[in-house]
Amino acid sequence: MGVPARSGDSYLKDNITVRQGDSAVLKCSVDNKVSRVAWLNRTTILFTGNEKWSLDPRVVLLNTAVNEYSIKILNVNLYDEGPYVCSILTNKKPESTKVHLIVQVPARIVNVSTDVSVNEGSNVSLMCLAIGRPEPSILWKFRSSKGNRIVTEGEYVEMTGITKDMSGSYDCITSNDISPPDVRTVQVTVNYPPVISRARSTGTAVGQKGVLWCEASAVPLADFQWFKGERRILNGFNGVKIENKGKQSMLTFFNVSEEDYGNYTCVAINTLGITNASIILYGPGAIHDVNNAALSPTCSLLLLTLLLTLSLLSKF
Repeated sequence: MGVPARSGDSYLKDNITVRQGDSAVLKCSVDNKVSRVAWLNRTTILFTGNEKWSLDPRVVLLNTAVNEYSIKILNVNLYDEGPYVCSILTNKKPESTKVHLIVQVPARIVNVSTDVSVNEGSNVSLMCLAIGRPEPSILWKFRSSKGNRIVTEGEYVEMTGITKDMSGSYDCITSNDISPPDVRTVQVTVNYPPVISRARSTGTAVGQKGVLWCEASAVPLADFQWFKGERRILNGFNGVKIENKGKQSMLTFFNVSEEDYGNYTCVAINTLGITNASIILYGPGAIHDVNNAALSPTCSLLLLTLLLTLSLLSKF
């Protein structure tokens, strides 16, 4: 609040620092030698004695001790910042007590990038603008399923040749230690073609239930199709069920026969590309190479090209 000055002295108080929205009390000490006293803001008279000259309802005279002449400014804003003078007349000699009001403003984000959806390999620029007094700092933090990390400091984040691993939440955090940090989040989605991450051959005896399973990562999510040789397998045909859940697809045989054994192809498609994996349904004692078969492409180039074309056309 500053140090009050005795009447008869000319004294410069320390600066008074308040946060925007709080109240500021300006104190001035007087004694019985004082004949007149007033508070001024620059050249504007706020109070003279008990008479209020200011039209601002936020400025009030405090009923304090007889040796103190203080005013209070409610809900302080930036326009209140500046010099204030307590003018004292004692023994016909004018003196003054001076104080400078400093208004601090909590850091606040005023503009930030909207959520972004781009294809893998694109360049991305994120922006975050903040205001406050003192000047706020800006920090970017990246959050994903793999953990959190600090990206950079400053208003902008520049990403060149973005990859799918850079997909996630980007938090803009601004602070100037006046109040808790202000945080805004920008969601960055990176689109990429399907990548089959898991596919495994299965051994099942005749008459038993057999399941072939295929998983593909992709954004947007992949559509799945199953083939045996060049023939596409349709859901429900010959008692076979195809079930797609998110990034997984299952081909279920409820009653495996000798004719069901063989090589199957799982095809994953989205608007950015197409991929496939070979999966074998085999009987007990059959010779097979599970690991090599799992990701070896068997669809012909013509068939894959046709599937991709049909998939893209269906989006329009």
